[in-house]
Amino acid sequence: MLRIHVSGVDLSRVRMATRPDAMWETILSFHRLRDRRGSTVFGKWRTETRARLNGEARLLSAVVPVRGYFPDFLTPSREGVEPFGLDAGTEALRETPQDRLRDEMALLAGDRAPAHRSSRGGRSPAALPAALAEGRTEPLARLVTALRGYHRAAVAPYWPHIRASVEADRALRGRALLDGGADELLATLPSTIRWRAPVLEADYPVDRDLRLDGRGLLLQPSFFCRGTPVVYRDPRLPPVLVYPVTHPAAPVFAEPGPWLGRLVGHTRSAVLTAIGDGCTTSELSRRAGVSLASASQHACVLREAGLVLTLRHGSSVLHTLTPLGASLLRGGAPLVPA
Repeated sequence: MLRIHVSGVDLSRVRMATRPDAMWETILSFHRLRDRRGSTVFGKWRTETRARLNGEARLLSAVVPVRGYFPDFLTPSREGVEPFGLDAGTEALRETPQDRLRDEMALLAGDRAPAHRSSRGGRSPAALPAALAEGRTEPLARLVTALRGYHRAAVAPYWPHIRASVEADRALRGRALLDGGADELLATLPSTIRWRAPVLEADYPVDRDLRLDGRGLLLQPSFFCRGTPVVYRDPRLPPVLVYPVTHPAAPVFAEPGPWLGRLVGHTRSAVLTAIGDGCTTSELSRRAGVSLASASQHACVLREAGLVLTLRHGSSVLHTLTPLGASLLRGGAPLVPA
């Protein structure tokens, strides 16, 4: 179990990440690629991603095991800095100090058999951990190149879906924060995380205590995080809790089906516009000037057409736009990845 000790000062400094973090999504998606579970959400994505990979997985496997510890430096974080995009994240990775590379690779080696150099000067994937531990620039450059190539294949094509899911989660948490403050926000996190003031408990593969010591906590929703949340191994790093967003029952990456042809008429267009940046069914009814039953029916059709995401919020549900729905309202203008 993970226990995060939250003081009154820490509670006042709990904040939500403003967008998905490219480095966290890249590393956690690599876990999902090798995990057979969650086929409804990730099955189509796995098939498409594997067809696009060109050897990046072999190199990344040397530093990102199937389960257990992976080095903190792979997901950079800086106090007060917004979630990283790919360019800023890989640049921060390149700047990892040599002593930190050595220490974190030693932790990784503790869970594995020692890696040996190949006859080609240590360029084999198995030799990468030892080469990184020596602090040389060439192995780190190879790792960055592999991460960027993997991101292009596995994450970038799906970024609008990833961002829409994270924004839907933010809308849920934002409402909780407005309704009941930080206490309510922490209480509405996924069921694997439990707020028992002053301790935030979470299911975790090892027993661990994390003391915030007045630094606050950044809540980072993640599309590719699954089941249990993730925190840094090094307690000196800025406290971040990466947790899974709630995925709808339908496949996330499915293409719009024949339901799209049902999207006609002024009323449904008004309903789509009324959803805007998120609303409950009751709010949708008031905004669009339709009955509660009609609002629920229209939201269902929009959801089937791939234009709306619906997540449960307490006793009600919250509707938000998908990238396709937002694009439709903009007259077909595409969403630009963050």
